[in-house]
Amino acid sequence: MKTITTTDTPVATTSSGSGHTLSILVNNQPGVLMRICQVFSRRGFNIDSLVVSQGRNPTFSRMTIGISGDPSGLDQIIKQVNKLIDVIHCFEHTSMDSVTKEMILIKILCSSAERSAALQITKHFGGKTIDLTPTSMVVMIAGDSPKVDAAIAMFSQYEIIETVRTGKVVMARGEQPT
Repeated sequence: MKTITTTDTPVATTSSGSGHTLSILVNNQPGVLMRICQVFSRRGFNIDSLVVSQGRNPTFSRMTIGISGDPSGLDQIIKQVNKLIDVIHCFEHTSMDSVTKEMILIKILCSSAERSAALQITKHFGGKTIDLTPTSMVVMIAGDSPKVDAAIAMFSQYEIIETVRTGKVVMARGEQPT
């Protein structure tokens, strides 16, 4: 069988090992993402996940950024991002004040004899089969990061051709807007 090398293996986190999730509301303008990324780069933070999409109002976009780095510099980063012209607001979300989910597509090599077991794994994780061929299948699984990681581990008994992971999306709990 052909060995496929991918770059989607988890990267070890930096010094503290703790990750942070920031929600940033910005004007939907060219160059905003670049200016925000420069703030993280200058402070030695790594962007682990990045999700950007237009909001209900097309004038604004919501960025959800998963970062890792020295926690002592986090408050300074949030202050600097909030000072940028096109940023409406930026703040950190914790698991106590928000709901965080992500989605993954996993493409595996899977013969018809192995398909039943692969479908059971998919069902166990509340996933859906998105594409099915005689020799492969694509599965979609959504949930929190540990659930997605566990699904990848279970599917590793098959030859994983490719994975595509969305990164975190976050929404504040209760009536508080994100």
